[in-house]
Amino acid sequence: MGIFSRRNDTATAVATTPAAVNSPDLGHLSGEWAIDPAHSRIGFAVRHAMVTNVRGEFTEYDGKLKLDGAEPGNSSAELVIKVASVDTSQAQRDEHLRTGDFFAAETYPEIRFTSTSAERIGEDTYRMTGDLTIKDVTKPVVLDLDYTGHATDPYGAARIGFEGRTTVDRTEWGLTYNAALETGGVLIGEKVKLTFDISAVKSA
Repeated sequence: MGIFSRRNDTATAVATTPAAVNSPDLGHLSGEWAIDPAHSRIGFAVRHAMVTNVRGEFTEYDGKLKLDGAEPGNSSAELVIKVASVDTSQAQRDEHLRTGDFFAAETYPEIRFTSTSAERIGEDTYRMTGDLTIKDVTKPVVLDLDYTGHATDPYGAARIGFEGRTTVDRTEWGLTYNAALETGGVLIGEKVKLTFDISAVKSA
């Protein structure tokens, strides 16, 4: 998840490298962390009319991380996104996304991610597998994450950062709406690129 390295779109596993074995211990980062929505972003991009990408984000969500820097396999994450907060900077399109053609936000108000496993695959790169639930359909997804650092902010809060990305097929979660183009092809691509820029604050 924003707790979410550069990878291909097929989400295939890669072998653990020597860097993963010999990477420095991050045990001092162990603990529970809350994602700070004011300094984070959960974005998406999908092909439109076969020629460009429409980009958007979800602006309301809650997330928590439980990190074990010494034993990354013990780490976990949970994320709950408010579907109605979808924002593509175009009000009419956003309203359409909230309808039954897409997310059916009134019936299914939340998108959920719950991790099922985690591993370090490089010095600052992690992989997290989990269950993604949209419209009451749950499917496994694989998220690759780059650890971007940690700091203490001016208010004394310990912060940690991750950047991540993955690609999913929206039709697997029942998001099948589309329209044919006169020139061939369809209006909306099936592959959706998800991106995560995460700043999390350590819980007291």
